[in-house]
Amino acid sequence: MSAEAPASSDADAALRADIRRLGSLLGQSLVRQDGQQLLDLVEEVRALVRTDPEAAAERLTGLDVVAGTQLARAFSTYFHLANITEQVHRARELRRIRVREGGWLERAAKLIADRGVGVKEIGSIASKLAVRPVFTAHPTEAARRSILTKLRAVGDELDAEAVATALDGSLEPDKTRTARTDRRLAELLDLLWQTDELRLERPEPSDEARNAVYYLADLAGGAAPQVLDDLYDTLKDLGVQLPPTARPLSFGSWIGGDRDGNPFVTPAVTRDVLLIQHEYGIRAAEGVIDGLIDEISVSKRLRGVSLDLSASLAADLDNLPELPARYRRVNLEESYRLKLRCIRLKLQHTRTRLATGTPHKPGRDYLGTGELIADLELMRASLARNGGQLAATGKLASAIRTLSAFGLQLATLDVREHADAHHEVLAQLYRRVGEVDYAHLDRDSRRQLLIDELNGRRPLATRDTGLTDTARKTFDVFAAIREVQERFGPEVVETYIISMTQGIDDVLAAVVLAREWGLVEVSAGAGFGGASMESARARIGFAPLLEQARELEMAGEMLDDLLSIPVYRAIVRARGDVQEVMLGYSDSNKDAGITTSQWMIHKAQRQLRDVAARHGVRLRLFHGRGGTVGRGGGPTHEAILAQPWGTLDGAIKVTEQGEVISDKYTLPALARENLELTLAAVLQSALLHTEPRQPAEALARWDAAMETVSSAAFANYRALVENPDLPAYFWAATPTELLGALNIGSRPAKRPNADAGLGGLRAIPWVFGWTQSRQIVPGWFGVGSGLEAARVAGLGDVLREMHEKWHFFGTFLSNVEMMLAKTDLEIASRYVDTLVPQPLKPIFDVIRAEYEKTVTEVLAITGESSLLERQPVLDRTLGVRDSYLQPLHHLQVSLLAQYRASKVADTGVWGGGRRSSPDPALERALLTTVNGIAAGMRNTG
Repeated sequence: MSAEAPASSDADAALRADIRRLGSLLGQSLVRQDGQQLLDLVEEVRALVRTDPEAAAERLTGLDVVAGTQLARAFSTYFHLANITEQVHRARELRRIRVREGGWLERAAKLIADRGVGVKEIGSIASKLAVRPVFTAHPTEAARRSILTKLRAVGDELDAEAVATALDGSLEPDKTRTARTDRRLAELLDLLWQTDELRLERPEPSDEARNAVYYLADLAGGAAPQVLDDLYDTLKDLGVQLPPTARPLSFGSWIGGDRDGNPFVTPAVTRDVLLIQHEYGIRAAEGVIDGLIDEISVSKRLRGVSLDLSASLAADLDNLPELPARYRRVNLEESYRLKLRCIRLKLQHTRTRLATGTPHKPGRDYLGTGELIADLELMRASLARNGGQLAATGKLASAIRTLSAFGLQLATLDVREHADAHHEVLAQLYRRVGEVDYAHLDRDSRRQLLIDELNGRRPLATRDTGLTDTARKTFDVFAAIREVQERFGPEVVETYIISMTQGIDDVLAAVVLAREWGLVEVSAGAGFGGASMESARARIGFAPLLEQARELEMAGEMLDDLLSIPVYRAIVRARGDVQEVMLGYSDSNKDAGITTSQWMIHKAQRQLRDVAARHGVRLRLFHGRGGTVGRGGGPTHEAILAQPWGTLDGAIKVTEQGEVISDKYTLPALARENLELTLAAVLQSALLHTEPRQPAEALARWDAAMETVSSAAFANYRALVENPDLPAYFWAATPTELLGALNIGSRPAKRPNADAGLGGLRAIPWVFGWTQSRQIVPGWFGVGSGLEAARVAGLGDVLREMHEKWHFFGTFLSNVEMMLAKTDLEIASRYVDTLVPQPLKPIFDVIRAEYEKTVTEVLAITGESSLLERQPVLDRTLGVRDSYLQPLHHLQVSLLAQYRASKVADTGVWGGGRRSSPDPALERALLTTVNGIAAGMRNTG
């Protein structure tokens, strides 16, 4: 999930010492806040868990709700403190590695230089480098912002103390300093204990946007500029000069644009979210400009100024008569400062224009980031020509790099909608024109109809065409995209993503609706080759999202079909010959199991790579990775390096969501490491993985073995999920019914019109339930059967060879091993024994048997005698966490049984029937255990 560093024994000891220190301070806080009896209870339960788990379970079952809530809060707070301490120490270890071995980019550059890659080739890839983390509002962060902010403060205190100790050269912290730090930590822990960890209500998309903006603005102010400067220096050492206006790193967001299954994301919300982003983005830009005002004090009495800059400054002074006379007088001879004062004022006007909705006034405010960058580039060019080369390539260039990366909007918004929503709008539009019964056409007929429509000139609708409310919201999204581009600038929305794409008609349907609002224009005859393809215009690009096994299997064929349509190919050409395709890890895993999902995605990338190359199109892959391995998670660096050869030419998008965002970006040092490792991995992969690492014969042998593994794993997984008793078992054995009450996201957990089964359940609650109950089925189920089938087929040696030499397979098994280590079927059995009706319990026997088989088969390949044998520090960390997790699990089981017994429902599953109101105190206690387990597992969903 984030930058990882091997911990030395000394570092491990220091980490454990800090965790003990915070644990002791937490105990003192519990006594101050709620009395000695609470601390006594905590210690009693901790001791019982270690010595007599059965007695511990009995003791927890007998607790009243109030005591249970306090106990759950205590253990939950401990995990939060352990997590932030681990992050602090991970950052320290990474800094030590940076000093000893160099940063991620430096190490990648050494590999590239050692391979003798030419400057021309490096320059070509550098010019295409476009890494974009995309922040989503997928609800997997259980902790509130108020909690995370205080934890950040705890981390800052620990880090500041360590830095001070290092600076004064002492081996032991100064006692006065330690006492002062302890007092501040104690204050923070008291405030943490007095802060409600549960949200009172479900957040709105605007709340989610502000949460993302918090991280984005922090990145813009620190980690990102450092990484961009490091990248510039690294490439310069390799002989390549990257212009400051390049965008090797930028950020994206789905918040306010992801409409798939979220009725709360309306066109109005999209506008509001972009306004929020610009409020903070302009503020960040003003901070950058203020720094330049302080820095660039060049006097034209001493150095000349270019004619271009002089003319631009004169125009600004004419257009901005309200610029204070003091600045005009004091900075009269300081043209750069005076220009920056004008830029600062134009930023203020831009904020006012956006807030009031008034039209853009050229020369007085900015329409998008391009005009701002153009002003700064005039300054840079003038400095470079007038004795200021170092200033031009120093802080000013760094500022341009940062502003180019973030823009005034901080993040580019992707818009996403389910494919069916577009067809529903078109069915109503065609019904009005009375030509065809669109709703009943098969895919081939729809495909041809939509191609003909795009080749034609007529409008299908007017702005006031009658539509149902739902269809109107979908249709008006395209109007909103055009409006926000005209209001904020063209870069605020670039891509429209079509969820659940199953055929090219799903993509064409979105294109037709975009054409209705002028987002796409193709000249007459472009589809027949008679007109110049350059006559096509497209304000946005279109990205199919392939989410299930069938679509991933057909990925290459689908893209080939799509790019073979002349009118669509013209649109792609208008977007710079770039075609984006998004790969869905979460839903493909839920649909096919982890083995087949990972293998299908790997094969799909190969197919898409080859098809794009045949059509002369640059492929930009968008990886929809979640936080957990079951949703595509795992170490980012390894995941990028494990991609098929040739699939990365410098451009990649990756989703960041929930607890992944806080884990990667809460601490500035970790934020820097995570951004740098991603850039380094993409640069390394694009330059060094341009052809197979192994002979074709070996790859063919491995592919065949992987097909055997995938086929057997898929059959075993589908047998589980198609068991008619599994939905009832899942709801009974997991606390998934509580996810909605956590209020951690605006999007509903189930798709619209979904029944009470599992088909309409989103991947997040699917993973959430299995994780909370420690079964973690999405992270490993089916793997053992797949590996066993290959071994029985005589492929045991091939599997070991694959593990040793094939990056894809080695990374896959490593991630599965982690999930197996986090799985605890003894704890899971508590849930099953207490909560699951007897007729459903055989399903747990199936899960246990597959788990044991998977452990056996994985260890046979890795050669280890136990899971995580080669990662003893991690193994010990997980073991310590388990000793604190067990009380929470026991408590959750007991409270969940009471909770369900207290409710009267017409149906026995979550999502249907009328229910009596649950006891608020009981529900609160349960939700507190959910938070604690999420913190302890470091995953929610």
